[in-house]
Amino acid sequence: AVHDFTSQVRWTGNRGEGNTRYDGYDRRWQVCSPGKPIIECSNDPLLGGDPQLHNPEDLLINALSACHMLWYLHFAAEAGIVVLGYEDAPLAVGETGAGGAGRFLSCELRPQILVAAGADLVEAEAIHHRIHQVCYIARSVNFPISIRASFTVTSA
Repeated sequence: AVHDFTSQVRWTGNRGEGNTRYDGYDRRWQVCSPGKPIIECSNDPLLGGDPQLHNPEDLLINALSACHMLWYLHFAAEAGIVVLGYEDAPLAVGETGAGGAGRFLSCELRPQILVAAGADLVEAEAIHHRIHQVCYIARSVNFPISIRASFTVTSA
């Protein structure tokens, strides 16, 4: 089945002259899809953006991590593995070419997962390797994604 996904991006960096000069506008923008909270964003700080705001690169690796997490929770529930906590700190590596064009070279997901006592940790680890067959985001990117998960088991 084919699905439509929509969003709205609005540039908010006009200082009054539009983009008449390269240094005359801000690299600020919003994700402001109807009915959802506005997300204030900027360009990558290496390119003059505000380091306090999300940038497109942040949003991509966060989408990749979130998609992986949601599928992990799904598959873990099916396997009878009770997940009590899940945090990820993804690390993506990118490069910028001589002409300024950039791309991601790789991304490592590093989830720290808290599971209930009695969890099958072999199965808990194996689940990670099934996710990239179904995750929209992982199936859509053209760089390798690796997983370095760690597990903590609650005491009985």
